[in-house]
Amino acid sequence: MSDHLHKKSSFPRWIWYALVILAIAGLPILVGGSAYWKSILISISLNVMLAMSLNLILGYTGQLHLGHSGFFGVGAYATTLLIQKAGLNFWVAMVASSMLAGCIGILLAFFATRLKGHYLAIASMAFAVILHQILLNWDSMTAGPLGLYGIAPPPAITIFGNVIKFSNQVNLFYLVSAIAVLVFIFLDNILRSPIGETLRAVREDEVSAASLGINTKLWKIFSFGVGASIAGLAGSFYPSFVGTLVPDSFSVVESFTYLAMVIVGGMGTMIGPVIGAIVLTLLPEVLRSIGDARLLVYGVTLTLVILFMPGGIVQGLKALQPKKSSTPV
Repeated sequence: MSDHLHKKSSFPRWIWYALVILAIAGLPILVGGSAYWKSILISISLNVMLAMSLNLILGYTGQLHLGHSGFFGVGAYATTLLIQKAGLNFWVAMVASSMLAGCIGILLAFFATRLKGHYLAIASMAFAVILHQILLNWDSMTAGPLGLYGIAPPPAITIFGNVIKFSNQVNLFYLVSAIAVLVFIFLDNILRSPIGETLRAVREDEVSAASLGINTKLWKIFSFGVGASIAGLAGSFYPSFVGTLVPDSFSVVESFTYLAMVIVGGMGTMIGPVIGAIVLTLLPEVLRSIGDARLLVYGVTLTLVILFMPGGIVQGLKALQPKKSSTPV
């Protein structure tokens, strides 16, 4: 799948970043005083991080990974347990949990990258299933199916003498969305560098990449490690957001949701997973008024997008752009 990142834009990248930041700043004002829609905005920010991190593994390195919910769960449970049982500060626990998820991703990649195609998909899905069972049955640590409750939001911070409390939904949204923007910029810069070219070479043809001296296994492990670390980072904020933590939030079914976000938005592009995460988080909420029929509409919509726009929504948006007419020399 072609990547749009190398196409020149009429605007410098920093202008696009500034416009996005301004749009994010205005979203809480747009939804007004609705606590429900503010919570949806936080969910979108978390899903954007999860979709971008999965896209690094799937869209750019070509590894069919179906266990991403496991890394999300590692970040969520590790952060909560490090705070509650080890007495760590949230910010320290957040960094430690993200690193732990990354290390588990690297460990999984050592074994999983020996497999290809559906074998890799099954192996990665087995990881998510096993982790879910551990969370369900390790009662002394995770409280099993009863879950962990009363989880506090991140501690307040002071900026220029102003105390910022994250018990406020708007402040929490700004925090999570700011991290999502930083993750986007981080990945964008990586994927526009020679590292990105290397990952795309691995995705397109591993044999040819290896013949050029590229250590394909090493770069697969790299993408798994970075992708898992970002998913763990997103997981760190999830318990603070919902206030509770139960294993079913990290079942293998959730991995397919993140996969759908990447595919529907546009796999192998930077903006595609962002669009997919926004659309597939908002769509069920918009359709909620039609009751159970929303599941049918949701399923039909996904099917139509995949059938007629295999390149995702990004492909559809590109098709709408006017084509430049070439003038004869």
